[in-house]
Amino acid sequence: MSKTKIGLGLAALGRPDYINIRSNTNVDKSIEAFKSNTLKILDESYALGLRDFDVAPSYGLGEQFLLEWNKTRNHSDVNLSTKFGYTYVANWKIGFEGKHEIKEHSLTKLNEQWETSKALLPNLKIYQIHSATLESGVLENRDVLSRLDELKQKHQLKIGITSSGTEQVKIIHNAKNVNVNGKPLFDSYQVTFNIFEQSCYKILKQLLKEDKTVIIKEALANGRVFRNNRFKNHLATYDYLETLAVKYKVSSDAIALRFIMDNLEPTLILSGASNTEQLKQNIKALNFDLDEIETSKLESFKVSPQQYWQERSNLDWN
Repeated sequence: MSKTKIGLGLAALGRPDYINIRSNTNVDKSIEAFKSNTLKILDESYALGLRDFDVAPSYGLGEQFLLEWNKTRNHSDVNLSTKFGYTYVANWKIGFEGKHEIKEHSLTKLNEQWETSKALLPNLKIYQIHSATLESGVLENRDVLSRLDELKQKHQLKIGITSSGTEQVKIIHNAKNVNVNGKPLFDSYQVTFNIFEQSCYKILKQLLKEDKTVIIKEALANGRVFRNNRFKNHLATYDYLETLAVKYKVSSDAIALRFIMDNLEPTLILSGASNTEQLKQNIKALNFDLDEIETSKLESFKVSPQQYWQERSNLDWN
């Protein structure tokens, strides 16, 4: 069995609209309902054995919800991670037009967001640059990098990056070469990897050999691993996922997660569950192994990064 753990990412829990193919959009989108649901899922996640929880200031009120849960439950054995670099600007407006979050990788933004995020200590274990890109210049910004190293030393944090887009491999390669005071700054890499997007496989395996933390996000491709007639090019994938789901008596999401465990063996995979039923289906991935033929077949369904990210960019916020 893989040593990979499943954790919970709060991207879909802290805001009413998110880039995802949701099966049920007829839900109460009030702040009170979302808060109640998030706290419930956090409690059930903990009861089911999950100990790793990931959030960001741009996840609507997700960080605030996690802060309250962390403070009121007072669990000493949870590992929390958050980020800096994006600000949520949709202000809970349903169907908000325009960008829901604004990127800013400045020292000012880092210090501003750290003032809130530091309340997650001492359970805060990983602090990350949110969607580091080559264009933002954050991996060359010595003021930001030095400040992150200062936080690392003072609070015994792992410092990480998260990555998205067609240049993930190049971004990770550049981050690997960032040193502060003669030592590598980054200990953790949160990367998009799934049945369709496998471009980072080689560099992630190398990071794992170097004992770095590898966290997988968007493991279900924003819901695209489930049969959807909008994506005719994935019909063979859907057929095979469903065949394996019948064999192992799980749903397609568990097969998709198990593929990542058996193929890549990352440190952690984040479930993006927005309700407890989804969460329970996700964690069934821990209960079986795919064989080599099945893993190889699933690996064959990968597409080019350009195709994957173009398809993702066409998804609606809902």
